[in-house]
Amino acid sequence: MNSTPSMRVRATFSKTMAMRYTGHLDVQRAWERALRRGSIPLAYSQGFKPHPKLNIAAPLPLGFTGTNELIDIWLDEHLPLNTLETKIAAALPPGLLVSSLIEVAIFGPKLPSLLTGAAYTITLLTSVSNLDARVLTFLAQNTIIRERRKKSYDLRPLVKALHLLPNNDQDQQRLLVELNAAPGATGRPDEVLLALDLHPHNAQIERTALLLKDAK
Repeated sequence: MNSTPSMRVRATFSKTMAMRYTGHLDVQRAWERALRRGSIPLAYSQGFKPHPKLNIAAPLPLGFTGTNELIDIWLDEHLPLNTLETKIAAALPPGLLVSSLIEVAIFGPKLPSLLTGAAYTITLLTSVSNLDARVLTFLAQNTIIRERRKKSYDLRPLVKALHLLPNNDQDQQRLLVELNAAPGATGRPDEVLLALDLHPHNAQIERTALLLKDAK
């Protein structure tokens, strides 16, 4: 086991409906088990209890799905990307699907420090007759005070974009929400729904993109 990793790869993956109620730590453990099962030569941290060097860009709240999630994996050996992708894809459990793999700088910044925002598609499970009016009212406001963990904050500046999408094949209404992310100030799509007087339990929320300062 080398003290210095030989390679760092960034995987784009989906967390699908089969894992929508699997928490962040369990998703990370699922990745660790899959990588070991696939005989991927993982690099490990130093110290009394070494652990695989993995870094997921941002947790997904319970009940959310994601189509372009990101995880960095440090390796003890340098391997061809196509070989790695094939092995990882075969080892992942139902609910996790890898779509691409790129090599990034071993000692570059970690994913969470690159995150500037995220985009979400929200599908409403029950029809809302005045959805367009609610969106316009939301966008017209300069401040939208919400409460999280017993503290008040202004949701409005965290919402970069909000608009209606065409209905899906089941004729369900959909919203696109793009939210800013910064230390101590990250927007949540379920809070946007509540501000629209809609209940998150009546919606399916999918994170469709993570926005980074630098894709590498």
